[in-house]
Amino acid sequence: MKKSKFIQSSILLLIGGLMTKILGMAVRILLTRKIGAMGMGYYSLLMPTFMLLLSISGMGLTTALNVLIATNRYNNKNLLITALILSLSIDFLLALFLFLGGHWIAEEILKEPILYYPLLAISFVLPFISVSNIFRSYFFSKERMIPHVFSNILEDLLKFLFIFFGISFFMREYSQTLTFLMLTNIVCEFSSITIFLICFPKFQLKKEDFYLRKEPLKAIFKIAIPTTLSRLVGSISYFLEPIILTTILLKVGYGKENIITEYGIINGYVLPILMLPSFFTNAISQALTPIVSKYYFRKDKKYVRRKLLQALFISLGIGILYSIICFFFHEQLLLFLYHTKEGNEYILFLIPIFLFYYLEGPLLSSLQAMNQAKINLRISLVNFFIRTVGLMFLTSLSIGLYGLLIALGINILFTVFYASYKVWTSLHS
Repeated sequence: MKKSKFIQSSILLLIGGLMTKILGMAVRILLTRKIGAMGMGYYSLLMPTFMLLLSISGMGLTTALNVLIATNRYNNKNLLITALILSLSIDFLLALFLFLGGHWIAEEILKEPILYYPLLAISFVLPFISVSNIFRSYFFSKERMIPHVFSNILEDLLKFLFIFFGISFFMREYSQTLTFLMLTNIVCEFSSITIFLICFPKFQLKKEDFYLRKEPLKAIFKIAIPTTLSRLVGSISYFLEPIILTTILLKVGYGKENIITEYGIINGYVLPILMLPSFFTNAISQALTPIVSKYYFRKDKKYVRRKLLQALFISLGIGILYSIICFFFHEQLLLFLYHTKEGNEYILFLIPIFLFYYLEGPLLSSLQAMNQAKINLRISLVNFFIRTVGLMFLTSLSIGLYGLLIALGINILFTVFYASYKVWTSLHS
């Protein structure tokens, strides 16, 4: 029964992941062709801020729910409602911050005034993403993957249709285009929320379910706080990345347009191609999380080890196969997907490093599931130091965007080796 449940969840997520990856790639290709490398550069400048705000908004609540509902220690309805109240309260404060400080962020931090209205649009998007993610975590913890799969497919399909039919009306300037792209998330996330509500079990809500109880709150914060800090550190690093790159590369003589274009090539062409197999590893990690939570809590470490090794073996096999394809056909992939050869050298440089990247998902998910969020926080803090200091040093050497790629590679290697060591010690103690 244990085996069949894990296999069923993995297969469902792999099928769903394949479909959403195809749709996601179609969205990315269409977007890149519509707005070009310069537009992708501006989009890449905006996304770190978006991801930082999402990290603050989510506050690690989805991870906490995943673990606590899977182990079935508290009233699930109360856990769900508590998470919604906390998350929406944070979203309100973030929206207020963006309305008051949006101009300052756009002009003084990101150095691009055209990003002001896209930043305001984010404040309207955050509540929808928060509710959708919390509902999604409930179904994950119950190992019910079908609502997640259908919601992801519908989201990507709607996003593709919006970009295909709607973006042409907002192409007069980049500010309008990016604002439109941000706001499309509202409809996409609302579609997911609708699916989750339809699939929810028909339980009766009572007045007591809306109380914020001390024990569940403590359990949530014990997982959520280190998880939030971990994601926040990663998001701050991602947020600082374009600022550090632009500031230092301008000082050493690179042109602003060249920096934005090359940054757009890396984020718009190179990384999406190298991360293509991540839908396999993400599906495996997602199926693995509730299994590890449940059986680690029951002290069945032998079963957890077996499932984790199985997940790592599959992830590495997929990574090796795809790396070989990338090595021999990187130019063809760029031409087929983006009608360009730009980014060709970057792909060749990163292929060996990304073999390790494909192992990150199962390792970090397992640490979270074993209630080892503090270890993930430690990894994020070290990575923040490596990425920030490394980026400042490497970009000052006048090696262009290769400084970013080297810093990224060091992060990946440290994460995989340190996480492997910590997982090994946790499962053999």
